Amino acid sequence: MPDITAIEAAAARLSGHALRTPLLGSSFLNEIAGRRVWLKAECLQHTGSFKFRGGWSALSALSPAQRAKGVIAYSSGNHAQGVALAAARHGAPCVIVMPADAPAIKIENTRAYGAEVVLYDRARDNRDAIGARLAETRGLTLIKPFDDHQVIAGQGTCGLEIAAQLAELGISQADVLVPCGGGGLTAGVALALEARAPGLRVRPCEPEGFDDTARSLAAGEVRRNAAATGSLCDAILTPAPGGLTFPVLRRLAGPGLVVSDAEALQAMALALARLKVVLEPGGAVALAAALFRPDEIAGEDVICIGSGGNVETALFQRALA
Repeated sequence: MPDITAIEAAAARLSGHALRTPLLGSSFLNEIAGRRVWLKAECLQHTGSFKFRGGWSALSALSPAQRAKGVIAYSSGNHAQGVALAAARHGAPCVIVMPADAPAIKIENTRAYGAEVVLYDRARDNRDAIGARLAETRGLTLIKPFDDHQVIAGQGTCGLEIAAQLAELGISQADVLVPCGGGGLTAGVALALEARAPGLRVRPCEPEGFDDTARSLAAGEVRRNAAATGSLCDAILTPAPGGLTFPVLRRLAGPGLVVSDAEALQAMALALARLKVVLEPGGAVALAAALFRPDEIAGEDVICIGSGGNVETALFQRALA
C-alpha cells in the first residue's frame, strides 16, 4: 500500500502538470450547515475531476517501454478522461473500457483526448474481464480506477494540498468528506492526512442504495451493492470497496455518510449559486452530506471534496430547476 513517501513522490511527478485546486467557502453554505463549510474544488482540475492526479501518477511511473506499448483503463468517465489525457501528454497509446450508459459528454471527451473507447453493458458484462483480455492480447498496461498503488498515491496528493491549505487557515481538527466509489481518493487522502494532518478524519460519502463502503465500515468487512445501476451518481457506482483501499479505510476512516440523489442535485445548485463551480451528482455527495446531514458531523469546520464536474447539460438544468 502507498505510504507518505509514495504520495510525495507522486506529488513531485505531478508538479507542473496538475493544478493546486482552491479551497472555497460561503457564509450562505455555513448557515445551512451550522458550521464552516470548505469545498476542495477538484472539479477545476484538468479533465474536470481529481482523476487526472491518479492517471498522471500511474503513467509517469511506467518505464518508457511500457508507455510505448500503451495503457488500458476501465471507467464510467472520470478515470477514463484522466488516464486518456495523461497518456496523450506522455505520447502513449490508450484504450478505455466504458459502460455504454456513461454520460455522453464523458464518452465524447475521452475520445477527444485521443483514446480508443470500448463500450460494454454495465449490468451484464464484466469490465475487469474485458480489460484483462484486451491488456493481454495487446500488451497494454492496465491502470485500474482505484485498486492501483500509483493511482492511490496520485489521489493522495489532493490530501497533501488539503493539509497545507487547512494549516494556512489554522484548522487542525475536522472531518474531510470524500465522494467514494471504490475508495481510491478516500484512501489516498486518508493516508496523506494521517502523515501530515492527523487531526483531520476522512469520511466516505455515497448515494442511497450504493453505500457499500458505509455498510462495509459498519460491518468491519466488505459488503457489496445489490444493484449495478440506479443512481444519478454514476461516477461513484462500484460493486464494492477495493481490495487495496478498504483496509486503509477500515483503519483510518470515520463512519460513512449517505445522501439521496435529490440532495446531490440540490448541492449542485447551491455550489453554482454560492461558489460559482459546477459539480456532477457523484462529485456533489460530500457537499450534500455537509449541508443535509449536519447532526452526523462534529466540529466547527467540515471540508468537502467536490470530486468532479463532468455533467451533461440536461442533468445540470434539472439540478438548477
